[in-house]
Amino acid sequence: MENVLQFYNDIIHSLEANYVNLSFILLFVIIGFIISNFIQRRIKHRLANKSPNHITANFTSQIVGVLIKSVVIFTTLYLLGLSSFTNKLLAGAGLLTFVIGFALKDIGENFLAGIILAFKSPFRLDDLIEVNGITGHVKDISIRETLVKTPDGKDVFLPNSIILKNPLYNYTIDGFLRYEFTVGISYEDNPTAAIKLILETVNKVDSVLKDDKKTAVTITELATNSVNINVKFWIDTFQSTKRSVHNSIRSRVMNDVVEVLTANGFSLPASIVELKNYEPYGNFKLDIEQKNR
Repeated sequence: MENVLQFYNDIIHSLEANYVNLSFILLFVIIGFIISNFIQRRIKHRLANKSPNHITANFTSQIVGVLIKSVVIFTTLYLLGLSSFTNKLLAGAGLLTFVIGFALKDIGENFLAGIILAFKSPFRLDDLIEVNGITGHVKDISIRETLVKTPDGKDVFLPNSIILKNPLYNYTIDGFLRYEFTVGISYEDNPTAAIKLILETVNKVDSVLKDDKKTAVTITELATNSVNINVKFWIDTFQSTKRSVHNSIRSRVMNDVVEVLTANGFSLPASIVELKNYEPYGNFKLDIEQKNR
């Protein structure tokens, strides 16, 4: 108990004797962190204006902020008279890094993957991507994970290593995205006339591209009860990267095609199930009459 009281009294006397220095050190820490946050914001703002990829600006500013705060922390330890502790900490940093890296290899892997994605990113902010079965828009990338918002509003935090190690589909990076659907007409109808009518109808939709990326309408299958016609068309994803907008365009094209085909007398047959009776008609009729009794 006496040792505890002695330790407490030593702390009090030390604070009374050095409260001025401690106040300056505390002020130094506060100002250091404020300057670090200010520099981080400025770097992010300047890089975002110069670089087309805002992800690089965000990640670079985070790294700079961590480095400046680390300098402030080590300088504070030195001012507190813990220079020997600081030297030992720096001397053992190599071994400590190895131990921590082995124990937290997933975090280190995500960190390195984040650096690679930041400086050679296969996507931009608000790009529509699909990776590891998850589809959504990129909203942010940090040192450890990438934030993706799915079309149904869920926020998914994907570890950067998963994005780097798995195939990634970017639906909007070049501004072109193709949709397709299949419609069937009756064998009694003229498929050439139907193809011409479908092509004219699809090209009337404003959001469908008509120059370099032309609409393709082809016969793909001679099914049991219908001639199946496949329709492929392109849209401009630079106008909007939202999946809801894309789905509305696709829905409008399909609706217009169905309307114009039915309006021009084309039959859109449904699936037909054919039943055959190999028994004599009389026996079949007799069985029905017996069941009715």
